[in-house]
Amino acid sequence: MSDAVTIRIAQSFADVPAARWNVLSGASKAFPGGVYNPFLSHAYLSALEESGSATAKTGWLGQHLLLEGSDGHLRGGLVCYLKNHSQGEYVFDHGWADAFERAGGHYYPKLQSSIPFTPATGPRLLAAPGENQGAVQDALAAGLKELARRHDVSSAHVTFVPEAEMPALERAGFLHRTDQQFHFTNEGFGSHADFLETLASRKRKALKKERRAAVENGISIDWLTGSDLTEAIWDQFFAFYMDTGGRKWGRPYLTRAFYSLIGERMADDILLVMARRNGRYIAGAINFIGGDALYGRHWGCIEDHPFLHFEVCYHQAIDFAIAKGLKRVEAGAQGEHKLARGYMPITTHSAHFITHPGLARAVADYLQRERRDVEETGEILAEHGPFRKGERQDD
Repeated sequence: MSDAVTIRIAQSFADVPAARWNVLSGASKAFPGGVYNPFLSHAYLSALEESGSATAKTGWLGQHLLLEGSDGHLRGGLVCYLKNHSQGEYVFDHGWADAFERAGGHYYPKLQSSIPFTPATGPRLLAAPGENQGAVQDALAAGLKELARRHDVSSAHVTFVPEAEMPALERAGFLHRTDQQFHFTNEGFGSHADFLETLASRKRKALKKERRAAVENGISIDWLTGSDLTEAIWDQFFAFYMDTGGRKWGRPYLTRAFYSLIGERMADDILLVMARRNGRYIAGAINFIGGDALYGRHWGCIEDHPFLHFEVCYHQAIDFAIAKGLKRVEAGAQGEHKLARGYMPITTHSAHFITHPGLARAVADYLQRERRDVEETGEILAEHGPFRKGERQDD
């Protein structure tokens, strides 16, 4: 950069002023122009740490890079953690770790730039308004490499990166990895019926039948946001999360305190889709409301009903996005079953700096083949989408 800058490492967002961070990340309502991403807000990131969900004890030691000018002004930033495992990331490098360990190396600890437990693409190399974005991005990428050197770790990873940020990371020597998610794109639909009209007849009939079946057993669906999110509601949702998460992951990542904190700090940015039967809630899904997107995160239930998962997680999310004029729904990681429900394949990106030359060569070779496979798979899946020919959505 043209003048002197310093990168300071903060181990906690308690050490980062909320107002300054929110201007940097685009989460400040006082500085419109960017697209609000709730996962980059100080409220969300600090709640992960304060609740005990993402801390040194759980393997997420904060190493957040703060790029500051000589006047102390916050010019750029990068969310980062020093980790001793690869859990809660959704970009899987367990095979790399196993291979390196078998060869006598030590893969952990490593540096991980991501939003913990959140597989959603969003800005990573953050530049403050008015700054030279390219210069800030280059400085942060170089800073992350230097941090890896100082910690003497095997690698540094930046996951769910916007494609526009990849050139800066590649210039710094990071390897490019791609993967797939499934997103719904709102083409200006006035209603769910308008969306259904874009589907092939057989697919349209199947979805209508599925939605009817999901609520056959006296089930109703509520949208809860803002002041609806009481502690009693969070108690019920957390029970769903623990029951389903315990069976799916063994040990759910998020603590009960996390929900209280986000309910207190960002309730208007949260949508709970809750299913009620016989006067009590039996299932629910949590979504976060961004400037132009609805982000589906996780769900849970205490009763099993056919198709209820699809209704609560996918169909209701589409209904909400259409009602609120949001451009898309990002329904989390993986899941080819989303394709039949109007969610089309899109490519996600991540960047990886491997310090050991031999491991770096092996990973680079693997990623070259993997990128080709991801591209081919995406093309095949898109051909089997539910839309009438010529009317498929493109993200």
